[in-house]
Amino acid sequence: MKKRLSHLLLSGTLLLGQAPPTLALDTRLPDLGNSAGSLMTPKAEQALGRAFMRNIRQNEAVLDDPLMNDYIQDLGQRLVEHSDAAGRRFHFFIIDSREINAFAGPGGYIGVYTGLIETTRTESELAAVLAHETAHVTQQHLLRAWEAASNLSIPNAAVLIAAIALGVVAGGDAGLAAASAGQAAMIQEQINFTRANEQEADRIGIDILTRAGFDANAMPAFFSRMAKAGRVYASDLPEFLRTHPVTTNRIADALGRATRYPYKSPGDDLRYQLLKVRLQLRDAQLPATDIATLRRQLAEGRYRNRLATEYQLALQLARAGQLAEADRILARLLKQRPQLAEFIVIKADLERRLGRGGQALARLERALRNHPGSRALTLAYADQAIRLHRFDQARQRLERLLEYIPDDPALYDLLARAAGESGDHAAAHRFQAEQFYLNGNLDEAILQLELALKTPSLSFYDSARIDSRLGQLRKERKQQKSGE
Repeated sequence: MKKRLSHLLLSGTLLLGQAPPTLALDTRLPDLGNSAGSLMTPKAEQALGRAFMRNIRQNEAVLDDPLMNDYIQDLGQRLVEHSDAAGRRFHFFIIDSREINAFAGPGGYIGVYTGLIETTRTESELAAVLAHETAHVTQQHLLRAWEAASNLSIPNAAVLIAAIALGVVAGGDAGLAAASAGQAAMIQEQINFTRANEQEADRIGIDILTRAGFDANAMPAFFSRMAKAGRVYASDLPEFLRTHPVTTNRIADALGRATRYPYKSPGDDLRYQLLKVRLQLRDAQLPATDIATLRRQLAEGRYRNRLATEYQLALQLARAGQLAEADRILARLLKQRPQLAEFIVIKADLERRLGRGGQALARLERALRNHPGSRALTLAYADQAIRLHRFDQARQRLERLLEYIPDDPALYDLLARAAGESGDHAAAHRFQAEQFYLNGNLDEAILQLELALKTPSLSFYDSARIDSRLGQLRKERKQQKSGE
């Protein structure tokens, strides 16, 4: 599957965790049988989910901001822990696109577009969308949709599923349109049926939302706003309305469900406000609030959240090269919220840019003692350690986190940097191969392993390890090319 998939997501139609990344995914999908048959095994679903995510990364601009990713993962996992899937790790991620949509894929992989996040007015509204998608997964809607792909290997099934999930449009990539056309048509035929599950996802989603401490009314409120937008857009509907048709009855049902719960006004978590700030600053199409305006807002008390506005000012000052003032603002923010990764990471970056690299690394190390599983803190620590030529320290931290998050391209990218700059070229190629593989570039991954095998003075153990992995990836490429 190459490039240019449509952004018309078919959320909840293909509700198809973690195995060691060195295992090639060449297992065939199980026979799902008839409608009364058993469902896909958790192991097969996880394998399919990982393959699905590789195709998403290959064809969509998956956001690489660690702070934003940590927030959306934490928010989503909070909802999961109040669902029927409590104890299971889902994988929430952000796609960098102004489209207004979200979707659920196999294995608990749930994507949300930056356009949708920017459209939400409260954290409860964002949580409502994630709860809806979580419900699609927990209720296992339309697992029968995979039956059409049951004779495919997992890599090829993932290509097909990603194509359907993202929507193949006429005039798109010819190879993609031709690939598995029969199976695609069979799955597409069942999509209309799965849309009937939207109401159930609303009902279960509101339950999840409320149990997690959010405002139950946020779901009908968001739907109502989308419906009004639909009347304005007319024929050019936002993607959310195409994939989540909003009717008067659906809004009424959601509102009726929400009124059964006591009214809650939880307020927005500061991290939600900081997420909105970071999105505004990185989106070139959105007008960024200038430094002078931010100063006036703070002086006059015209802000929704003072800490978020100060954070925004610090980021704008840093972008303008006014590092010392930005550093002072972050120091004040950290006195009020000393454990917040969003503040710690930016403070450490400012310290590095001000020539205090050792101080920055020490700050990140202290923070990791309190939050050893933080991806954002680990990536920031490893990057700073590499800049200070402390390559072993960087690798130790990254490999420790890799045990818990084995399918993260950013971890492998930094591992490749640390290994390469320290002179361990075989390991650098091996780590780079895994990064390419997770980003859906199988040919480049194979090339990196072939280069690793040519590294001088390669030990027998490393040679055997690399050769084994190379054989797995070559087998997977053969399966893809044969269409099995």
